[in-house]
Amino acid sequence: MNRLLSLLLHAVLLLLAICVSRTVCGAELQLVPYPNSVQLFSGTYALTDESAVYLDLQGHERTLFLRWLGTSPLKLERCADRPERATVKLLLSDSESKPDSEAYALQISRDEGIRIEASTGAGLFYGLQTLMQLTEQYGRDRLPCLAIEDAPYLRHRGLMIDVSRHYFPKEFLFRQLDVMAHYKLNRFHWHLVDGAGWRIEIRRYPQLTQQAAWRTDESIVAWEDHGLKYATMQTPGAYGGYYTQEEVREVVAYAAERYITVIPEIEMPGHNEEVLAVFPELACTDAGGRPVDLCIGNPATLVFLENVLSEVLELFPSAYIHIGGDEAAKTAWEHCDRCRKRMEEEGLASVDELQSWLIRQMERFLHAHGRRLVGWDEIMQGGLSPDATVMSWRGPQYGLQAATMGHDAILSPIQYCYFNFYQDAPEAHVLSWAGYTPLKKVYDFNPIPDTLSVEARGHILGLQANLWTEYIPTEQQAESMLWPRGLAIAETGWTRPEEKSYARFRTCATEAVSRLRHHGLHPFDLEREVGERVEYGDTLRHLASGCPVRYLQPYTEEYPAGGDTALTDGLQGGWSYEDGRWQGFIGNDMDVVIDLGAEQPVREIGANFIQDRFGWFWLPCKVEISVSSDNEHFTPLAVVENDLPFVQTGFYLRRFGWKGSAEARYVRYVARYDAANPKKGFLFTDEVVVR
Repeated sequence: MNRLLSLLLHAVLLLLAICVSRTVCGAELQLVPYPNSVQLFSGTYALTDESAVYLDLQGHERTLFLRWLGTSPLKLERCADRPERATVKLLLSDSESKPDSEAYALQISRDEGIRIEASTGAGLFYGLQTLMQLTEQYGRDRLPCLAIEDAPYLRHRGLMIDVSRHYFPKEFLFRQLDVMAHYKLNRFHWHLVDGAGWRIEIRRYPQLTQQAAWRTDESIVAWEDHGLKYATMQTPGAYGGYYTQEEVREVVAYAAERYITVIPEIEMPGHNEEVLAVFPELACTDAGGRPVDLCIGNPATLVFLENVLSEVLELFPSAYIHIGGDEAAKTAWEHCDRCRKRMEEEGLASVDELQSWLIRQMERFLHAHGRRLVGWDEIMQGGLSPDATVMSWRGPQYGLQAATMGHDAILSPIQYCYFNFYQDAPEAHVLSWAGYTPLKKVYDFNPIPDTLSVEARGHILGLQANLWTEYIPTEQQAESMLWPRGLAIAETGWTRPEEKSYARFRTCATEAVSRLRHHGLHPFDLEREVGERVEYGDTLRHLASGCPVRYLQPYTEEYPAGGDTALTDGLQGGWSYEDGRWQGFIGNDMDVVIDLGAEQPVREIGANFIQDRFGWFWLPCKVEISVSSDNEHFTPLAVVENDLPFVQTGFYLRRFGWKGSAEARYVRYVARYDAANPKKGFLFTDEVVVR
């Protein structure tokens, strides 16, 4: 009996310890990312302006570290020459006790002050970020006494910013790097070049920044509508900009001081319209003689790419260089004499293999200079280069496949990690990519599923968020799209899955938003979040619920929703056409007949449709509704015309329906595809409601 009581007492004490380990004075620790081990003790400790720091680093790293400390909110400007004379001790330990270079241990003691141990400067830096977040929550004069043992879950915790579509000055990048460092993100992927603008000075090819860095319109939509014309800086109204090599060095150095590696991306062989506008001799041409693809059969193309990369390598010390590799059209290669000759000489059976051949040439070049190649998951097409790292964007499956094959992979799937999608209920006047990626969806992403083998798990380097800026022209909009969703990436990349809690994280993220605003940034206001479409959580009951649907024209296999039962299953779509509720039709009308089972009074028939120009889906040009008692002779009830132009930008959800009085067993609902729309795309609907 005494043994049983002892065990019960031990269990109660353990539960209390767990509770105490996460709270101080009833308030949960507001740390992002949340540490993997926390113990809290009684008492508090006060940092003062007289607090001295001892730093166990040497040389240039010590100088940079002390400079950062003096300008940080910690205000640790006084240095001690020996640990015993310091109230804040930053100590290097051997790598055996801290094998992870980013791991740290933080102790705050009423009697001994603050002690951070790590095997590298990076670990010390991350321990200080945790300390700084504690001062934000509790103030410098009442820090809780605690012990934290912490290390990252994943090595690569990244953020990509596209500066090609819209150029952002280096000061903007400095601000984002500060936020990244504070929340332990450690890779900045810099998307420097794309069809909308070349943003990095290459001294061997000054034309790239004299011409390809400028265009005639600020708006991507207007630029596309006006024929994708480039300009020079002197052209009246020219829009653009670029980073000089000195500015690039400044950004790289600023990031390095915060233990962030900058990975540059130089796109090839697709997304090169700006290069071909300047150097048309490097292009394959279409039947009209227009440059359309980078010509892989032209030896001058490889010389150009290697010359560009040579200057890039001088600017970026990163072990990885990103070469893009996504969405190459490849259409002109099949008809280009030089590309066909290259394929014959190299024994290549397809244009996919031709792209793979180019990637292997770039990989050899980078290896010869001590670097490694990383590319988007299309580099797997035609055969993956032996040592290439795959950045998976089209879905997690490509990264997991690469890891299973023994290749390193970084997961950046469009469904979870694309920050150019709406993060809240879309508004028609706000431009964004078509899609809905709220904070919780980002946070819930699991980059390493349990089904992955132990060996393959070792090849998952990490995860990354991507901000494509086609429709994000201002710094304020960019920051709103980045934060606080970037914090969800930070915690998912650092905190072990079993330690994650969305309820805790959201509280922390809401507080972080306030602090970021205080520091002059423009994060999305979580307290005003509307959330998912209300109807998404409801199941409709109506006369057609569960009734059979006959499709006179097919839905697309790409977006089947619930298949043949989707339009009467009571499940309504949310803010994303990819949520599995919206059924898609491409290139043809939606034409369905619903059998209600028996003739009965009908008072209302309707269905919802969505339009977003950037997702290439539109409202029907008109809807025709009719009823029948015998499934042969149909009586028209209504023709509902659409008055929203297909060129209208923004997100729109419209209901096309009829109200009145009729008797019917069969309901025919036809949504007409707009054949006049030159941009062929989808019709999306979620339910045909009959009342």
